[in-house]
Amino acid sequence: MLSLTEKEADFIAAQLLKGNVCFYQIDKKKIHHMPDDEDYFNYDLTEEEEDILDAIEETPDNYAEFTKMEPSQEHQMMQDFIDRKVKERNLAEELVDALSKPKAATGFKFLIEGSKYKEEWIDYRKGKYQDWVKEQVDSFNYAED
Repeated sequence: MLSLTEKEADFIAAQLLKGNVCFYQIDKKKIHHMPDDEDYFNYDLTEEEEDILDAIEETPDNYAEFTKMEPSQEHQMMQDFIDRKVKERNLAEELVDALSKPKAATGFKFLIEGSKYKEEWIDYRKGKYQDWVKEQVDSFNYAED
C-alpha cells in the first residue's frame, strides 16, 4: 500500500509541473525525478538517472511512476479555471478562444500571465496537480490489490 506525505505529494506535483517524471522508490521511501523523455528526447541522462531506470527495470514493483496530466486533462483544467474563476467576460472569451486554437496552452498561458489571475492560476494548477498525484497513488494501490 503506497501512501505519500503531504510534503511528498507537493514535491511530486511541483516536479510534474516542471516537466519531469517521478518515480517513488517504495522500499526506501525516496523520490527520483528526471525530465520526461516525451518532452526532452534530446536530453542525455546522467549516470545516476540511468542507474535509477535500470533499477526500475529490475524491480518494477518497487517503484510507483508519476506522470503529468494528458493534454486533454490539462485542457479541461484550463477550461474549469475559466468557468470557475475568471469574472471578466472579455478575458474569459479570449481565454476560451485561445483554447480552441493550436498551441492552446501557450495562448492560455500568455493571456493569464498578463492578467490579475496569474497567481490564482498558479495556485489552482498546483492544487489540481496535487490532486492528480493523489489519484495516481489511488490507481497504484488499486492495481496492487
